[in-house]
Amino acid sequence: MAHIQLLFSPTGGTRKAAEALTACWGEMRTIDLTDPHIDFAQCRLQPDDLVLIALPSFAGRVPALAAQRLRQVQGSGARCALLCVYGNRAYEDTLVEMQDLAEGCGFAVIAAAAAIAEHSIVHEYAAGRPDAADTARLQEFGQTILAQADAQPHPLGLPGNRPYKQAGAASSIPLPTADCVRCGLCALRCPAQAIDPADVSKVDKAKCIGCMRCAALCPHGARQPDPAVVRAIAQRIQAPCAVRKECELYI
Repeated sequence: MAHIQLLFSPTGGTRKAAEALTACWGEMRTIDLTDPHIDFAQCRLQPDDLVLIALPSFAGRVPALAAQRLRQVQGSGARCALLCVYGNRAYEDTLVEMQDLAEGCGFAVIAAAAAIAEHSIVHEYAAGRPDAADTARLQEFGQTILAQADAQPHPLGLPGNRPYKQAGAASSIPLPTADCVRCGLCALRCPAQAIDPADVSKVDKAKCIGCMRCAALCPHGARQPDPAVVRAIAQRIQAPCAVRKECELYI
């Protein structure tokens, strides 16, 4: 049995949560769904593999780019757990959409979890999460899932709606500030290849998914979303983010 994670983590929060959940699973192989250079149609799992599919929630939905790439993977009946990571507001229809995607790929879904990570745009919300308490809880989840890896799949009763809520377009597109040195790292690592490598001030708005990777990885902190847009988002989600959400497991 191989242990594999299919991971879409533009800013690192989903990766941290996934690593906590799989800490007891032993050696893990990662298939990076943010990598535009991978031929995901060549990703074929084996029936005895145990897989974690870990994705962030973007406004209550699976990021469209992650869904597009995941659909190409061949699950081959492998057992899988789902991990949805969100910024403490709500994950709404993300888990049920992940379940539909996984089953459409041929995975047998045996468990699902939701975890919280620092909001990728409004950083004061869920700052520092997943924290120590989250990590301990996710490690418990991982142990429970591993112990039941051979169980027969059964209905999980996940929260969410079908049809899903309408997906929104990227609401905040980071652009270079005066501190930008044109190193090109943002264009190189953009999951959507939305940044022009010849001129990093140019962004294809039709491609950009607002994932904030370019802002998170810039070594000079020189790529930022519009502060007015960030303030508007912060105000809009202030009430639901005021209460600490906790990790959840469905099994």
